[in-house]
Amino acid sequence: MNMSFSHDMDDEYEKFIRRMNPPRVVIDNESCKNATVIQVDSANKHGILLEVVQILTDLNLIITKAYISSDGNWFMDVFNVTDQDGNKVVDEGILDYIMKSLGPESCFTSSMRSVGVKQSMDHTAIELTGSDRPGLLSELSAVLRHLKCNVANAEVWTHNTRAAAVMQVTDEETGTAITDPERLSRIKSLLCNVLKGSNKSSLAKTVVSSSVTHTDRRLHQMMFADRDYERTGDDVLDDRQKPNVDVVNWYDKDYSIVTIRCKDRPKLLFDTVCTLTDMDYVVFHAKIDTEGPDSYQEYYIRHLDGSPVKSEAERERVTQCLEAAIERRVSEGLKLELCTTDRVGLLSDVTRIFRENSLTVTRAEVATKGGKAVNTFYVRDASGYPVDVKTIDSIRQVIGQTILKVKGSPEDSKPVSQESSPTRFLFGGLFKSRSFVNFSLVRSYS
Repeated sequence: MNMSFSHDMDDEYEKFIRRMNPPRVVIDNESCKNATVIQVDSANKHGILLEVVQILTDLNLIITKAYISSDGNWFMDVFNVTDQDGNKVVDEGILDYIMKSLGPESCFTSSMRSVGVKQSMDHTAIELTGSDRPGLLSELSAVLRHLKCNVANAEVWTHNTRAAAVMQVTDEETGTAITDPERLSRIKSLLCNVLKGSNKSSLAKTVVSSSVTHTDRRLHQMMFADRDYERTGDDVLDDRQKPNVDVVNWYDKDYSIVTIRCKDRPKLLFDTVCTLTDMDYVVFHAKIDTEGPDSYQEYYIRHLDGSPVKSEAERERVTQCLEAAIERRVSEGLKLELCTTDRVGLLSDVTRIFRENSLTVTRAEVATKGGKAVNTFYVRDASGYPVDVKTIDSIRQVIGQTILKVKGSPEDSKPVSQESSPTRFLFGGLFKSRSFVNFSLVRSYS
């Protein structure tokens, strides 16, 4: 059978199921005292949970609790959400967007929704992965400036000695995407050389295209492909600094149960669901609960073929990948915010000043909004010492006191207390079974 014909048939069948069972969204601001409750019911398909979580996360909503169930062909989710100030969501524009994005008129169940790939003529997308080192962002942005590329938007993550970046650049003169093949090839080659640095044998990858993907998801995919979840002997964290991730098998129901305890933060649910989805696991049931500064997540998962985690090696890999997904977005360092009129070479100039003052960027968010550059940098001393206040004052004198502002200190990295009782299963009452007490951490195989 022609593969294209088969795909079209599957797509038409999916559309038919959606027409027969349109998504239903209920937004309730009355039943919960301190959160807006959003209920989503829809025909089920792989990845739908990620799409819903992504829509809520992209609105900068904080998901404080969630209940997920998707056994069979139906998907039912309940989310308790607040705005960034911890208040109920009352903005009519946001509520209307949620209804349109998740309701029957939406295309969120389409396979090419925002987690997919789109073409753009507004900018050229550049994806970079390689070994992290002090001053790397400064070097990359200097090369782009030399090549007459303006960085309109960018997000940079570092984790476990690796770095990944997704940049959207435009031509300095036209302000549009760069399309000349020879120029694109030169950009790719020079950036790859910068990533490799003095170690020409080091792994580095540069991709240049006109495609648009969801930046956060793409960064997770890039760092996963770069195997940043593998720790060397020198990189092993103190157990107290790591998220607590457990993976166990429930034999009677053929589920693997993943439990996560860690410090709560924005986008935490997106990061864990994104990783499970991209590792081709299906979340059948889940409960998310935030208790003060801490988060507890519990997932009942299987492979796409319906099987649970099959070996100790796979269990260890799932654990490592989820730990890495949680750690990537943890902001190590001093938070600095820059807001000024955008211009070509601004990112290069600012990061050069950081480098000259022995500061290294651990994470960055670069955005251009209405002609304004709105950038956030997390910086730390390149030698590993706490950032000197005098250094920051000196940098602000150069850049401008009103342009560059200090927004916070490094986040408290104290771990979630592990002195709690043994693993609890929040869905235990949902699936009562005697085999539950015989649950073992490592399954034996013949």
